[in-house]
Amino acid sequence: MKGIVFTEFLEMVESEFGLETVDAIIEASDLPSDGIYTSVGTYEFNEMVTLLTNLNKIVDKPIEDLLYAFGLYLFSSLGKAHPEVIQSYNSPIGLLYSIEDHIHVHVQKLYPDAELPTFKILEKTDTSISMVYSSSRGLYRLAHGLIEKCFEHFNASAQVSFEVLKEDGTEVRFDVVQSA
Repeated sequence: MKGIVFTEFLEMVESEFGLETVDAIIEASDLPSDGIYTSVGTYEFNEMVTLLTNLNKIVDKPIEDLLYAFGLYLFSSLGKAHPEVIQSYNSPIGLLYSIEDHIHVHVQKLYPDAELPTFKILEKTDTSISMVYSSSRGLYRLAHGLIEKCFEHFNASAQVSFEVLKEDGTEVRFDVVQSA
């Protein structure tokens, strides 16, 4: 998993729960990296699982809720780091529709060894999109947060529903309908 995900996660933890919590989750975790991340580095996914698990224990919030909150945070962070990507779109539906063909292509150029989820578009209109998220990591609640923040970025709102297609969360259908 790319280091930018770890650095942004720890920044979110600090902003939401304080630096003491960041220190506590790192200290409670036996991490090969010792909790030292660079945005361009690559780290084991299990380190993120360990950090999330320890954050869950310390702040007593469900891991799914923590992932969702991280998705909300991550959209803003990535938007600041790479504004040219988001500026290419004039609507949240357009941006979501282009995840595979444009955004992930851009990410792969920046981080060639990144393992990205896939989003298969099932149906799209001007005000709705249905897609299937697939990832061996099952971080669909992170994707959910990214989707919701995408609409907020465009000063829009939407009803976002999801159906877990595989029990482990590795395949999830999202149905998104923009509010009037």
